[in-house]
Amino acid sequence: MRIFTITKNSFLRRFASLRVLPSDENAAFMSSQSKFADHKDLELIRNIGISAHIDSGKTTLTERILFYTGRIEEMHEVKGKDNVGATMDSMELERQRGITIQSAATYTLWKNHNINIIDTPGHVDFTVEVERALRVLDGAVLVLCAVGGVQSQTLTVNRQMKRYKVPCMAFINKLDRQGANPGRVLAQIRSKLGHNAAFLQLPIGLENKVSGLVDLIDRKALYFEGDFGETVREDEVPKVMRSECEDRRQELIEHVSNVDDVLGEMFLEEKTPTESEVRKAIRRACLHRVFTPVLVGTALKNKGVQPLLDAVLDYLPCPGDVENIALRERGSKESEKIVLSPLRDGKAPFVALAFKLEAGRFGQLTYLRCYQGVLRKGDTIYNARNRKKVKVSRLVRLHSNEMEDVSEVFAGDIFALFGVDCASGDTFVTDPKLQLSMESIFVPDPVVSMSIRTVNSKDRDNFSKAVARFTKEDPTYQFHYDVDNKETIVSGMGELHLEIYAQRMEREYACPVVLGKPKVAFRETLSAPCTFDFLHKKQSGGQGQFARVIGIMEPLPPNQNTFVEFVDETIGTNVPKQFIPGVERGFNFMMQKGLLSGHKVSGVKFRLQDGANHSVDSSDLAFFLAAQGAVREVFENGSWQILEPVMSVEVTAPDEFQGAIIGSVNKRHGIVTGTEGSDGWFTLYAEVPLNDMFGYASELRSNTQGKGEFSMEYSRYSPVLPSVQERIVQQYQESLGIGVQQSSKKN
Repeated sequence: MRIFTITKNSFLRRFASLRVLPSDENAAFMSSQSKFADHKDLELIRNIGISAHIDSGKTTLTERILFYTGRIEEMHEVKGKDNVGATMDSMELERQRGITIQSAATYTLWKNHNINIIDTPGHVDFTVEVERALRVLDGAVLVLCAVGGVQSQTLTVNRQMKRYKVPCMAFINKLDRQGANPGRVLAQIRSKLGHNAAFLQLPIGLENKVSGLVDLIDRKALYFEGDFGETVREDEVPKVMRSECEDRRQELIEHVSNVDDVLGEMFLEEKTPTESEVRKAIRRACLHRVFTPVLVGTALKNKGVQPLLDAVLDYLPCPGDVENIALRERGSKESEKIVLSPLRDGKAPFVALAFKLEAGRFGQLTYLRCYQGVLRKGDTIYNARNRKKVKVSRLVRLHSNEMEDVSEVFAGDIFALFGVDCASGDTFVTDPKLQLSMESIFVPDPVVSMSIRTVNSKDRDNFSKAVARFTKEDPTYQFHYDVDNKETIVSGMGELHLEIYAQRMEREYACPVVLGKPKVAFRETLSAPCTFDFLHKKQSGGQGQFARVIGIMEPLPPNQNTFVEFVDETIGTNVPKQFIPGVERGFNFMMQKGLLSGHKVSGVKFRLQDGANHSVDSSDLAFFLAAQGAVREVFENGSWQILEPVMSVEVTAPDEFQGAIIGSVNKRHGIVTGTEGSDGWFTLYAEVPLNDMFGYASELRSNTQGKGEFSMEYSRYSPVLPSVQERIVQQYQESLGIGVQQSSKKN
């Protein structure tokens, strides 16, 4: 039996330099970190994100990681009685509500490895924060609740990881909760997420009997002792668990053997792999995203965090293990793909991606990930998008809302700059002649809109400043003025999203605002192909305007009904090629506001097949106006329908309320897609139109005596019911002062 004891005081002595340091101490701290500047030590870096469904324990887990690595002196809870709150929830609103609103970055040390960590929000309304984090990270920890398992936002996070090809490992948290069932969660990881996954650890006891873990690779029991679980004691596997331990270990080796050739050959030859060979095989499979290691623990009860940190070092990639691609412009030709060098020798030219903007105490704070080269204080960099030159006067690394000055950063580092005027997704280089740019970040379209106005007219200046800042920081938070209704509209990912920003305006800018009733982002689309043949002709002295466009507008497939497409199918010179962009601009202009209900048009393909021009009177403007006229013609003659966003809804409540909840979902025009239950609770899965989901939170609370909870996320756009379409069209016509007209032709 061996005991490893690292006391709290020894942590603090060892990592005292990781506090927010005065400038003279900071220089000494940076010199102690100089070993990370050498390319030979690239494997000593990990860039990881912690992602999960809301309330799975991400921030609590991050707090434990920071404590055990000596980054903070004491732990605080997300909803602590001491009113301090978790380190990574630095915003006052986050601490009051007990949720993460903005992703927060920090870095720490564990066993001589430098770990950059980004703690992300779990609520679907702040999904862009997760997108940004996963775009720049090399690996991720997917946290799952031992009771809730795979939930709606877990599916979203999994899709985001797949989009950016991020290797991940799973951590089943909250083993201490009543009804914890890690075996059920593993089955969901395999069935719902489609992962080839297996346990690396087993819990010793569940719920209030959790006493430790069994490491399946080393066949050892781990117990976490001391006031804060800082003492990790190794012991023999309990006798009652030895049979299960061997079965699960064999299952682990089989799952890895299926996707790793080296271990697969050993398995077929019936050789017994060593612990080191198993670990190497798991790492190879994890890096190729063909196997997901599953660890267990309870962050709140301080069990399983140190083995998770060891697993991050063992199985998740370092910057050198991940291939990062930049695009080089080649004139009119397709962009050339360039593989960036992760070596930390500073020989390759500097390339970095700005993935997040934030208004700090000293102006705009721009978060960047360095993909290649080295950047030093005093260097000059260029924005690859607009070629603007920026002198780097200050380089900082982040620890939540605190900053530490550094003199240089290398490939693989996450850092921040002050006073850089840029947009999220911009690429920065030291040599503008390279013409390199990184792939940008996927930004989902807003689904909910509300009218917004200031309580006091004198606050308009502060309101303008707040809107300018928030729309720049968060690309899913959008703002425009509706000329027809003469009101200001804000759009976002959900009611909570817009409500949080309204509260931030009052707290940070002393500008109280009033939000109107939520409005859904409907879309308009064609339901059948329609031909057009439109001639735009105008002569009023001098040069006239002449343009004719002929073609077909047709609906796109249902899985593409949020896009618009323009196709040039002309042959010959009836429509000269220099005027094609004018036709496309006219089409796109008309797509911004439909004529049926005033909402965006989508799911439409514009096929330009023929036309006519005049040698003198034809121009780009003439074809621009002709395209608009063609779309109006299709509106008059075509068959149009309105689309609405449909949400995937997940409701969890006690069994006795199942009938009431199903009835409530049916009343809201929802379609139940499945149910599952365990231990007196059931989970209902349904698809419900967003327009019918407003006010559901209070209804669910009253129907379940406050015991039920739900989550929802955007699924797809789908046609509305005919009665709903008629009502929307009627309301739009009344707002324009047209009066009620027959719209059967459009339905």
